Amino acid sequence: MGWGGPEEGVALGHPDLQVREAPSHLAKNARWGPRSPSAGDPHPIGPRTPAGHPGSGASGSKPNNSCRRCHSLDSNYMLNRGYAYTTIISSKHRGQTLLSHLASLYSHSTPQAWQQKLDNGEVTVDGVIATGSESVTSGQTLVWNRPPWIEPDAPQHFEVLFDDPHLLAVNKPGGLPTLPGGGFMENTLLRLVQKQTPNANPVHRLGRATSGIVLFAKTPQAAAKLSANWNTPGVQKIYRALAQGIAEHDAYEILTPIGLVPHPLIGSVWAANRGGKPGGKPSKSSAKVISRTTSTTTFEVSLHSGRPHQIRIHLASIGHPLVGDPLYGLAGQPLEDLPGLPGDGGYFLHAQFLKFHHPMTGEQINLEAALPSGFALHQPG
Repeated sequence: MGWGGPEEGVALGHPDLQVREAPSHLAKNARWGPRSPSAGDPHPIGPRTPAGHPGSGASGSKPNNSCRRCHSLDSNYMLNRGYAYTTIISSKHRGQTLLSHLASLYSHSTPQAWQQKLDNGEVTVDGVIATGSESVTSGQTLVWNRPPWIEPDAPQHFEVLFDDPHLLAVNKPGGLPTLPGGGFMENTLLRLVQKQTPNANPVHRLGRATSGIVLFAKTPQAAAKLSANWNTPGVQKIYRALAQGIAEHDAYEILTPIGLVPHPLIGSVWAANRGGKPGGKPSKSSAKVISRTTSTTTFEVSLHSGRPHQIRIHLASIGHPLVGDPLYGLAGQPLEDLPGLPGDGGYFLHAQFLKFHHPMTGEQINLEAALPSGFALHQPG
C-alpha cells in the first residue's frame, strides 16, 4: 500500500495517529481534544464507513462530546492531527538512497519536496530520523510523520435507515469518504457515525463519490457473521449506475478479473485484468438495463464479489464507463491521458438496495436508500 491512502474496498488496520502541535496561524482558531477511542486500534471488520455529526440526519440520536476530539476551524474546515504513514522496504529497493526511494515510489511529491520533509525531521527509518542520504535495506520500517493539515471539505450528514442493538445502516452522501485515507482523516463517515455510536464499525465500504447504503455492526458477534456471509448469495447488494453509451443488450453477466495495473501518479490502481495476466482476481457482476437515453444507459448492478471499484471497472470493461468517471475508460483501464485518482468524483453510482438475514435474529432485512436527485436529470424525457 502506498502513501496516497488505502485503496477503496481493501480492509485495513486503523493507523496510529500522531498528535502534533498545530501551525500557530491555525491553532488559535482551532479546538483541540483527545484522540477518538478507536485511534491506534486495528479495525475489527474491514471496510469502514464515515458517519454524521451532531445535528445530522440520524433520527433519535443525541450528540455527544466526541466532537471535541478533533480540530475544527469552522463548520466547513477540519484540521486533523497528522498521520504516520508506514511502509516496509522490500528487497527490490535495497541499495537505493532513501531520497531516491521516496521520490521514485511516491511521486506525488518531487525530490525537492521530499528533501524538505527530511530536513524537517518528518521521516524516520527504524525509528531514527533520516537525512535522505542513507541506503535502504530490505525489511526496514519507513515512516513519514505527516504534520496536521486542513482536510478537503466533505458532506457532514447522513440518514439512518435501520438501527437496533446489533446493527446500524445509513445512507451515505456522495463526496464523503467511508474510511480515513487519500487526504481525509476526520472528514469521514466512520468518524461521524462513531461520534454518535462509538461501537459501530462498517462491515463494508463505498467509494468516496458513491452514495447509498453502508451497514455497520455494533457488536463483534454481528460483525463476524456479516463478514463471513458478505460475498455469498445470502447478501444481495444492488446498485444504480449511470453509464456512457447505449447498451446493446438488456442484461450482462460480467466476469472480468480485477487486478493492479500501473498508474502514473500513485504507482498502481485496481483495473480490468485481461488475458490471464498474473494477479487478476475472479470477479462477478450482473447488470440489467433500467433505461436508455440518446447517449447514456442506466443499469441496475448486483455484486457477487467484492473487488475494489468493481462496478466502475466492470461496466467500463463492457464498453460503458460511468458518466463522468475521471479514472476508468473503455476496457476498464485507467484513462490514457492523465487519469484521475480512485477517490475523485464526478460519476453517478448509488448503493440502492441491501437485502440480508439479520445476523442475530434471522429476520429478513430489506433496506433501500432513495436515489440522489442527480439520477433524475439523466432519465428519458
